[in-house]
Amino acid sequence: MRDKLAIPTLTNLLGTPITDVEGRLRGRVKDVAVGTGSEAGKVAGLVLKTRKGLEVVPATEVRPTPSGAIELRPEATLRPVKGDDSFILLRQDLLDRQIIDVHGRKVVRVNDVDLEWFSHNGGESLRVTEVEVGLRGAVRRLLLGVLPKRALEAVARTFPARVIPWEFVDMIEVDPARRVKLKIEHERLARLHPSDIADILEDLAPAEREAVLTTLDEEVAAEALEEVEPKLQKHMVESLDSEVAAGIVEEMDPSAAADLLAELPEERSEAILEEMDPEERQEVEELLEFREDSAAGRMTTEYIAVPRTATVADGVRALREFDGDPETITEIYLIDDADVLQGVVPLARLVLALPGTRLEVLTDPQFISCQVDEHQQKVAELFDKYNLRALPVLNSAGKLVGVIEADHVIAFLREGR
Repeated sequence: MRDKLAIPTLTNLLGTPITDVEGRLRGRVKDVAVGTGSEAGKVAGLVLKTRKGLEVVPATEVRPTPSGAIELRPEATLRPVKGDDSFILLRQDLLDRQIIDVHGRKVVRVNDVDLEWFSHNGGESLRVTEVEVGLRGAVRRLLLGVLPKRALEAVARTFPARVIPWEFVDMIEVDPARRVKLKIEHERLARLHPSDIADILEDLAPAEREAVLTTLDEEVAAEALEEVEPKLQKHMVESLDSEVAAGIVEEMDPSAAADLLAELPEERSEAILEEMDPEERQEVEELLEFREDSAAGRMTTEYIAVPRTATVADGVRALREFDGDPETITEIYLIDDADVLQGVVPLARLVLALPGTRLEVLTDPQFISCQVDEHQQKVAELFDKYNLRALPVLNSAGKLVGVIEADHVIAFLREGR
């Protein structure tokens, strides 16, 4: 009968003696090589420390013994470990690394790895089942060498298991160094709230942040970046290639994009602007001309404005054709031929009215607005006093040039803490 050390773990495997069929010691387990891609999770081989140095033996050419040692099959062949082998080394590449727990929406550290023996072509082989991120794995490693393995496992299992299934683990490709993360499918990541993605990014090391950010869809990356703390936001964008950064910045709210670029060195900001599409670049450049603490410095140029003669049907059509984030729209603005603001229609009134109704009759009798040079503190006071959802920003001629949303006010109030 095989020694029942329960589920084999990486910690328990490391240092395990490897013998040949005649019982002679051939080496000890130094690491475990795991396949990637279609072979993900399967143990490709055991890395042994032998008299010749580091050698690897295929997992299909070893078998467990009742004593707890591992025995080489008669046909087993060992070969030197090469630097270009396409597998993950569990001890080197995974242990103690930070990975992203998508389901828990947080970053965790790998303390151990659970494996299992399974039937394979009439024999046995190894595969990874899950990674341990809780105290059980940490205690097991802490007491390794202090207690016999049986006693060590008994103590470790008094602590609750916190594990993540291996099928969610994959490699992050960054620089020459290997990093590990939980595999994030675009559809699943897209369902995470941008704030959750931002929290994850903030907890990662710089190389991991860049790797994760650049694998996201540009729109998702932009939404997440807007939620990141400003100082870190700046560092993250500075680490990106100008073309990649431009693709993400283009998807940001123009106001947020302008705030971000204003914090970057001028040379870096110009390089990103040059890579942006002309229309988005012009919007951001116009906002960069204003003081950051002014109404114009806080406004967005993404809003919906229609002629004062428009009907409800026209307003609905404008909503459908809006290129920005429709979730930010709370009001539609009526303007005349000179773009002078004539009225504000709350979205709720638009939805409840008949298609042929003129929007002019749905406007608030007295709408609140502010000038482009209004200080942001005054803007905050207006939002508080009138319980506003959005505030139109006008130039000296009364033309509508932008809109400040409640989120913008919350953002600068948080910055002032």
